[in-house]
Amino acid sequence: MGNSTTAPGTTRAPGTPGRAKTTRQTAKGTASAGSRTSGTGHAERVFLVQTAFAELGGSAHGPGEIAEFTGLDDSVVYRILQSGIYQRIFERVDRGLYRLRTSAAQLAFTALDHRLDGAQTVLGELRTATDGGLAFLYMVAPFSGAQRQCIDMAVGDSDLAELGMTPRDVLSVTRSLRTGASGRTILAYLPEVLQQRVLAEPVPDQAGPGVYRDNDALVASLAEVRDLGYALGYEECMAGWNSCAAPIMWDGSIMGAVLLLKQKSVMPVAPGGVIEATKEAAAELSRYGAARPDAGGA
Repeated sequence: MGNSTTAPGTTRAPGTPGRAKTTRQTAKGTASAGSRTSGTGHAERVFLVQTAFAELGGSAHGPGEIAEFTGLDDSVVYRILQSGIYQRIFERVDRGLYRLRTSAAQLAFTALDHRLDGAQTVLGELRTATDGGLAFLYMVAPFSGAQRQCIDMAVGDSDLAELGMTPRDVLSVTRSLRTGASGRTILAYLPEVLQQRVLAEPVPDQAGPGVYRDNDALVASLAEVRDLGYALGYEECMAGWNSCAAPIMWDGSIMGAVLLLKQKSVMPVAPGGVIEATKEAAAELSRYGAARPDAGGA
């Protein structure tokens, strides 16, 4: 079953090469001087550094180690760390060693401030606007920049078990960013180094028959998501279910996605009304990010 909604677009250009003079061995492979990137924006580079701390594990790391893992220049990493200390994202634990503050690691949850009730309202309105669709809120997982986590949903009186879904389907199986409309929506806006990490992952065994198995087709779909501002999924996560998802963006960075799910028999193709309602729900949650107390200093 075809997954694409329009002719595939082009992929984004990679970041500007860094100034490293030697070949470095990274935690996920080798990165030559010509492939090192300084990122496509400050928010993206900060996101990479935060992700490195989360995925490297351990108590503390130095700028050189972070640079090797992310592919950023040592000087760029050092400046981000110094700025992050002031912003209370990182803390220095010894000369040349830093660690991610606990509060920063929980950003995906706490950044909603005290507006979770508002998020539930947005999802409920999306459910009503789509004639009983199942609405889910996925956020970038706080301890990994290459996974997602379901943190809220509006399913009315629906019994997920009767619909063929379980908490495992919602919370575990669908964590992969290469599976489902919400996963691809988040993946489309992540830095290229994280996209490549996801592309290297195997397709989850529990994925539906419409999942993208070919990486070239998956990459083309990401360009389409960026062009359109939404993604359509046809039985990607589970057989018999189609979906629509739109991105939640804060300060120019991807934070999550709103997902609208309906049975294939009811929604063989997502109508314009479903797409617009999903995009508006995501836009409203994006506005929550702009209104959070620390948004002006982020």
